[in-house]
Amino acid sequence: MKLDLGNQLASSEEHQSDTITYLFASEFDHMPSRNLLDLLETRDFYVSFRQEAISLILQAQYSCDCGPFVPYLAVNFMDRFISRIEIPEGKPWILRLLVVSCLSLAAKMESTDYSVCNFQGDEAGFIFDNKTINRMELLILDTLDWRMRSITPFSFLHFFISLSQLKDVPALAQTLKGRATEIILEAQNEIKLLKFKPSVVAAAALLVASNELLPLQFPSLKCSISAFECVNEENLLNCFDTLQEMVENE
Repeated sequence: MKLDLGNQLASSEEHQSDTITYLFASEFDHMPSRNLLDLLETRDFYVSFRQEAISLILQAQYSCDCGPFVPYLAVNFMDRFISRIEIPEGKPWILRLLVVSCLSLAAKMESTDYSVCNFQGDEAGFIFDNKTINRMELLILDTLDWRMRSITPFSFLHFFISLSQLKDVPALAQTLKGRATEIILEAQNEIKLLKFKPSVVAAAALLVASNELLPLQFPSLKCSISAFECVNEENLLNCFDTLQEMVENE
């Protein structure tokens, strides 16, 4: 099954309504548990483990030429997994196996031609056979309750744009969506964002992009998004501040 992260909403208005209702109702199931935030705040091991894992996953985008969404999905799987499974310290091979397996699952979800052989290097001294990787994939699948068609911030970009007047100006809408996509991809390593729902991250990224590229449209876009009943305005503004600070620090 191919996952279209960029546009999960169909063209039919009726199907759009059904789909967006499902996305908002189910997005919590595709987030790391609160336990991960607690671990990242109290245990340095989890901070370094996550940072190294993300670094390895992002390398795949360049070494395997698999595009940005496979690594994004892999990090999503990894975050959700380590929020539910205790990771033992002193076993660096576990990190490498988890990274390879999350990448493999993400590539399958994206129907991408990707082989773990392209990513497994011997510089770390760990090479895993297919049987070992398959066992780890099954553990990840079971731990995540087989919810692999992840609901991510990309799932909501088209919808939030459709709430505003920008929907009538396709060129501006596409420019805004493109910049918001860049911001979301750049922000995945930001621990502070783990507490926000994917829909909130999407809305905040669009506001940051609008403030940067289309400042005249920013007030109306903010008003349109904030008025939507499923958006908590306080969380939206907090997420906006986090993303805005990240962009400015770049």
